[in-house]
Amino acid sequence: MRPTAKFSISFGLVTIPVAAYNATDTSASVSFVRIHTADGGRVRNQPVCSLEGVEVSPDEIGRGYRPHDADVVVPLSDEDLDALPLPTAKTLTILAFVAGGDIDPLQMGKGYYLATDSPAAAKPYVLLREAMERHERVGLGKIALHGRETLAMIRPMGDALVMQVLLWPHQIRPMDGVLPEREVEVHPNEVAAAETLMDSFGELSEEDLHDHYREALDELVSAKLAHREPEFDTGEEQPSGGQVMDLMAALQDSVRAAKRSRGEDEGDEGRAAAKRPAKTSTASGTKTGTKSGTKSGAKTASGAATKSAAKKSTAAQSATKKTAAKTTAKKKTAGRGSRRAG
Repeated sequence: MRPTAKFSISFGLVTIPVAAYNATDTSASVSFVRIHTADGGRVRNQPVCSLEGVEVSPDEIGRGYRPHDADVVVPLSDEDLDALPLPTAKTLTILAFVAGGDIDPLQMGKGYYLATDSPAAAKPYVLLREAMERHERVGLGKIALHGRETLAMIRPMGDALVMQVLLWPHQIRPMDGVLPEREVEVHPNEVAAAETLMDSFGELSEEDLHDHYREALDELVSAKLAHREPEFDTGEEQPSGGQVMDLMAALQDSVRAAKRSRGEDEGDEGRAAAKRPAKTSTASGTKTGTKSGTKSGAKTASGAATKSAAKKSTAAQSATKKTAAKTTAKKKTAGRGSRRAG
């Protein structure tokens, strides 16, 4: 792996020469090429001069900058750009140390592994990494990469330092037109049910971090080349995307589905569901169904978090009484049958 840039981290009066390596590989993602649908030929982007209408060779292509308040393009040479007073061209000066949670994830861009670029850099490199790790802080500074100055965040990751390129605050768009148009009221029992569902999700698995779309695309291409039908592993049936009318019922069903997917015992959940009032509708939108689902959902959500062992004992006693009653009824029925037979 070759470094994409070399510069120094300025930490007060301490200078750390580093080399930056790409931490991500976008070539592994799915990408398509443009083709002419009539014959399958590749459609490429040809650099054409807008004034002459002719193709331009790479050695004739330069840089130009168009000011925001003018409809003109100003040519800029490499010498012009090198003459700019840019102290961040070769040095990342740390300006502040902040908590990692203070960084808006929307600002985070490409990541780079930072390696020491000289034997003398090893000790200050480790010192900065351990100090940030113990202090639970990340460093913020500015650096010029590929001819542009950008914000950057330095943070420890394992035994290494990682640099994350950040967008400028003005590059984050406002949320106009994103929020709901009307005010929405969420009841505490609905929040409790949602929290119960969040707790039921568990940890991510290796299967969750797998690119199934890429595999399916490879199978589709292989099938086309072999003139056969593709064979897809559909896996589990995905839930429908219909409108949810009974929110509490949907939350409860989601909790049960999550437990089933992990193979957890649903005996307690089934007994609790048997005691709850029956819902008239889970998705019909009627007032009766909504109220019934809301009440039973509130009990289920709050009970999942607060019910004590005493209630479990009561449920067990109730189940024992029901079993005994059924046994007695059977004996009586059998006795009557014997007397009739005699």
